Amino acid sequence: MSTVTPPIKPHHRPLPLKVGTRGSPLARAQTATFLGLLERFCPVLRDMPPVFEEHIIVTTGDAVQNRALAEIGGKGLFAKEIHESLAAGRIDFAVHSLKDLETVLPPGITLACTLKREDARDVLVLPPGHAPADPADPFAVLKKGARIGSASVRRQAQLKHARPDLEFALLRGNVGTRLAKIEAGELDATLLAYAGLRRLGLGDKASVVLSTEQMVPSACQGIVGITVRSDDVELRELLAAIEDPEAKAVATAERALLGALDGSCRTPIGGYARLLDDDRLHLTGLVARADGSFLLRRSATGSVADAEILGQELGLSLKADSPDDIFAP
Repeated sequence: MSTVTPPIKPHHRPLPLKVGTRGSPLARAQTATFLGLLERFCPVLRDMPPVFEEHIIVTTGDAVQNRALAEIGGKGLFAKEIHESLAAGRIDFAVHSLKDLETVLPPGITLACTLKREDARDVLVLPPGHAPADPADPFAVLKKGARIGSASVRRQAQLKHARPDLEFALLRGNVGTRLAKIEAGELDATLLAYAGLRRLGLGDKASVVLSTEQMVPSACQGIVGITVRSDDVELRELLAAIEDPEAKAVATAERALLGALDGSCRTPIGGYARLLDDDRLHLTGLVARADGSFLLRRSATGSVADAEILGQELGLSLKADSPDDIFAP
């Protein structure tokens, strides 16, 4: 699938454009990359400082770090206050890690653009001086009863399925905070998104990069999404011109999978789509019980044009063959 993007034609609207973002180093790095991309493809913006005005928005998901997301309202809490600022006109568009964005957005808010996907895989992070890990059997490096820091039910369920002996402790916060706890030896390991480490220039902190077969990623992991007000036609046109078509296709399939499963943040769900050499779309979905005692992984292939249908059908197939208690509220 071609990803060549033509230059954006200039648009006429009051400047600066106000961009909303969370305040973490990763969120701001993603925002800087996005704004740089806009300037690259819209040359007229380069000579018109100040073009952008960054608005850092504290979300409930960021403010409450000592409780699991499921206890405080789910992953949508990473976007609630941003949506409110956008709807009220305090910002013009917002930058999100797409995996943290709800499947169904509030009325009047639209996902206008998806950017080229970073590496979607998860990584295992171990303390300094750890024993060498075998990439073919990476979890064998973890000692019996090792304490793993994680807040992700998806990661926990898959790791518990492979290693029921492991213990888990809640570990939230930005990437730097989590890395520091591992380096200090407070926990035996953690799991992080490789995309976040790479975007922060910390890719070398990954002890083992897990294949998507060893750990099915979160739906839309590694993709940055941009939201705008639905009635802002001019800005939607501007952003459509820089959308990465491959990211749009895989994100459409993965978000449709999530929508069909209709799981809560208590439900371990994974989804990963990729383009094959013949430009067909291959989608893998995963559903598990939080304690790892049940895990179902299934794949399907279809045309890019049918990305949404592919995701819906695979999601419904997984749900039909999974125990009802997995989807209990």
